[in-house]
Amino acid sequence: MMIQKEKMYKNKEKNGILEFVFVLIQALLLAALIRTLFFQPFSIPSGSMRPTLLVGDYLFVSKYAYGYSRFSMPFSPPLFSGRIWASQPQRGDVVVFRLPSDPDIDYIKRVVGLPGDRIQVRQSVLYINDEPVLRHFMGKIENADITEVNYPVDVYREIMPNGVSYDTLDLAFIPQVDDTKVFEVPSGHYFMMGDNRDNSDDSRLDVGYVPEENLIGRASVIFFSISNGSSAWQIWRWPFDVRWNRLFSFVNTVHDLPIIKQGINNEVSND
Repeated sequence: MMIQKEKMYKNKEKNGILEFVFVLIQALLLAALIRTLFFQPFSIPSGSMRPTLLVGDYLFVSKYAYGYSRFSMPFSPPLFSGRIWASQPQRGDVVVFRLPSDPDIDYIKRVVGLPGDRIQVRQSVLYINDEPVLRHFMGKIENADITEVNYPVDVYREIMPNGVSYDTLDLAFIPQVDDTKVFEVPSGHYFMMGDNRDNSDDSRLDVGYVPEENLIGRASVIFFSISNGSSAWQIWRWPFDVRWNRLFSFVNTVHDLPIIKQGINNEVSND
């Protein structure tokens, strides 16, 4: 009787372990499915999208926004080329994509040019198809957590032809990025720029045109944000370093910036 009870206990213990493993596998498969088809978390490691996205922001990217390519899947298996259920990004979308020159690297920038567009920057003003993008001088900001520098920085609000608006930083006049040649966006490609206009490696420089296949998804929600180089796992730093006002905010929301000097005349001539 004792031996029989011991066997029953061992069988029950074995079944419990198998059940746990089965549930764990199911959970991992479900997480992989959600990550592949619906939402994938990303963190912001650099300041090229300041002030829209800050270093230490954690966000969800909508994987279904533009359909799927091989880069939508883990390890990017070459099962097919192009995109399925494709939908075109809109000007002003903030997009995560694979770097054309090194598809193992993820970049995040804003779409400013669609296939067939002519893009140019003249005297720091963005031109789309030879028309200046409307922008307003909002004032100056002096906040290293937002600007990454310790001096006042000009803030401009750009308004795309489709009505999408967002803030950009103008650190200094750099001819290489503030006075560019005309870029003619090829079919099936997009032109990307960072909101931190003078501190962004984007389509004006080495990134070049981004193929449609390289798009991963549209940045949608900031679910966590922490400053001062702290990690999200350093829970003891949360009371001091979490940016509580950014939690669960939409990426396309224009945040109120701590302007120290308002623009005297917000309307800026684009001539």
